[in-house]
Amino acid sequence: MQHAKAEFFPGRPAPVLTFGGQFIGPTIRAKAGRRVKVRYVNRLDRAATVHLHGGHVPPGSDGFPMDLLEPGTSRVFDYPNRQQGATLWYHDHTCSKEAEHVYRGLAGFYLIEGRDEAALGLPRGAYDVPIMIRDARFDENGGMIFEPSPMPTTLHVNGRQTPYFPVDARKYRFRVLNATLHRNLELDLGGLDMVQIASDGGLLPEPLPRKKILIVPGERVEIVVDFSAQAVGSKLVLNDVAGGVTEPVMRFDVARRAFDSSRVPGRLRELPALPAATVERDVKLSFSPSGEEFAINDKTFDPNRIDTRIVEGTTEIWRVTNTDPADTPFGPVNHTFHMHLVPFRVLDRDGKPPLPGENGLKDTVLVRPGETVRVQATFGGYKGRYLYHCHLQEHSDIGMMAQMEIV
Repeated sequence: MQHAKAEFFPGRPAPVLTFGGQFIGPTIRAKAGRRVKVRYVNRLDRAATVHLHGGHVPPGSDGFPMDLLEPGTSRVFDYPNRQQGATLWYHDHTCSKEAEHVYRGLAGFYLIEGRDEAALGLPRGAYDVPIMIRDARFDENGGMIFEPSPMPTTLHVNGRQTPYFPVDARKYRFRVLNATLHRNLELDLGGLDMVQIASDGGLLPEPLPRKKILIVPGERVEIVVDFSAQAVGSKLVLNDVAGGVTEPVMRFDVARRAFDSSRVPGRLRELPALPAATVERDVKLSFSPSGEEFAINDKTFDPNRIDTRIVEGTTEIWRVTNTDPADTPFGPVNHTFHMHLVPFRVLDRDGKPPLPGENGLKDTVLVRPGETVRVQATFGGYKGRYLYHCHLQEHSDIGMMAQMEIV
């Protein structure tokens, strides 16, 4: 972790916080079942820590917000990768500073290749591309302004504002991450099919063709886009059309024709059976009683308090409710619920079926004002303390985070 400079605008280098001196951080490619150890060295002027978002890891490597690396120190984090293939990401998780640290650059992709993926024939190698969508406000010199607020921001992708990407006229697998602070994105590729093949926790049971895809902060979707029907020289723009306003995200330029042996099979990965739940819990996301912070079940985060104790190996259903208003001057107060350690299944939304693409394994889910989302998880593998919180990082920074202990 070190200071560096990045050019969001040509010729205007701006100070950023980085992993490895680059914005965004290096992409780590791992294999399911093969352990990875990463030594993080803090060369910043501030304490920080690292959370592997979506990782099934021992508690000492989860990046607890108070378990910090001070400047000049280092630590090895242990990632056993005893989970199915999925698109994860690693990012800072420093208590009350996470939003700013991630905003300024402390984030990168961590991709786990499942043992089953090679046989599926999905696009691989240079045709398997991670796309991190972020947002920022910039000053007149091209520097990033961090002011927690719902003010308008500018999108940038993999460290570039509205970049273009030359593609062959064939199929690509894109791993899309919404790493913005608080923006829900609705992606549209000019009406071209985006075939969703995976969500946070890995491959879906079967592919899902979509014209538009909603993706919220912290959430990942994997899509396959087939450019083979596009003429060489074509330019296709991926737009964010959330709220009825169109903003370009990036452009794909079809550069040449290419041989393509990849495919999208009709079945991808069977979901594990849902065990019977033995406990049901209510989790309320809301402003704190003071109205000045955010809270879970009316309590703001206290690292010395265990909010939930869970017996290792058991299955639970959580009813996650957003009781915040939909009619503030800044728009609805959405929350995105994120659980550490284990993935969950979305059972229903206000008793109705999950949204398209939510039928796989998840670790981050949108909860709109007044909405109750039921999720089910089995808490196996490790004992110790882990977090659950809103993944609008500005919300968790001011209290919307709680601690569970697996016993």
